[in-house]
Amino acid sequence: MHSLTGVVKHYDWGSLDAIPTLLRQSEDGTPWAEYWLGAHSAGPALLSQEDTRLDTWLQSHPDALGESERQAFGVRLPYLLKVLAANEPLSLQAHPSRAEAQAGFAAEEAKGMPIDDPDRNFKDDWPKPELIVALTPFEALSGFRKPAQTLELFDALGVEDDIIRPTLGPLRFRGGAAALAEVFLDCLTLDGSRYDILNQVLAAAVNHTSDDGDVGRFARLAIMLDEFHPGDPSLLAALLLNHIELAPGEALHNRAGVIHSYLRGTGIEIMANSDNVLRAGLTNKHVDHAALARIVDFSPETPVVLSPEPDGAAWRYPTDEEEFELWRLQTLADNKAPLPGGGRARLVLVIDGHLILRGDQTMDLMQGESAFIGADESPLMSGEGTAFMAAPGV
Repeated sequence: MHSLTGVVKHYDWGSLDAIPTLLRQSEDGTPWAEYWLGAHSAGPALLSQEDTRLDTWLQSHPDALGESERQAFGVRLPYLLKVLAANEPLSLQAHPSRAEAQAGFAAEEAKGMPIDDPDRNFKDDWPKPELIVALTPFEALSGFRKPAQTLELFDALGVEDDIIRPTLGPLRFRGGAAALAEVFLDCLTLDGSRYDILNQVLAAAVNHTSDDGDVGRFARLAIMLDEFHPGDPSLLAALLLNHIELAPGEALHNRAGVIHSYLRGTGIEIMANSDNVLRAGLTNKHVDHAALARIVDFSPETPVVLSPEPDGAAWRYPTDEEEFELWRLQTLADNKAPLPGGGRARLVLVIDGHLILRGDQTMDLMQGESAFIGADESPLMSGEGTAFMAAPGV
């Protein structure tokens, strides 16, 4: 077992205090958006005792990775564990499947595009499915709402039909994935004459922000997005998505191809060890409409809010991803129990209280502290606190 020091990422949308408070560090006046624990080359954790990068250490200690994960992924930790703290909406984005990432990465490599080229879509050949678990009340957009429901919401705002019809017409007359693709991509490229549509929607939304139920939530979402991205035409595209509110402990699984945005809140995020992001809107960064048309899943679907399932002395968040699994560990006093995920390389982060791991050595982790546990280790856990633990899904 090795204690770890993660990497803080400072992005404009981050919170000033959520991550420093969790890590028991002082605020510094800058937004702390993410805290990375993993072996991603853009921010590998350090083994605290040795001051060695985790990705470098794993290359010389491959047995720390389980046999099944080495066969599936080579000598590479296949997941990245994060704390994410959003004070502002992130960009609309989607991530590729493994086959799409491999094809896209190979094509951009063949073109000779530098990895740091701002127009590059594929930084590596890995997929990037994600799971976010709320630590605080957490809001997100995820996947496409059923067209009939979206039309009902716009109608309830009182937007005149002859104003909105040029944009939403395909949803009204055809519906389905093809219509959603047409409307969504169209909303990303609204010309000047159709900014009037956005202004009409926002003017109508102002009159409904105090409404109860779905209409009030829809109106408040429109106004909130405009507050952070005033006049951005992709705001209309965002309003086609499901608006999800997670209570602490609940989770949202965004598979490859699912368009999404995290709006506000703090959570534990786990993903495949990749940096492939295709942005679609609410951003000033590169947007590739052709790539979005190929990769985004435009099928309307209501997201499932996940709750953890009992798994021995822990709670596991169910997904079918090969690259990761996530557990919540809730320890009580001296009740010793096996750490789950045996035979796999694991990362543990303590959220509150403390977690004691007893194996060949004993490690007492306090709030904000973390550790790497190799596949060849089988520690018992005890203590009084809450932690999250990541492992490969294979």
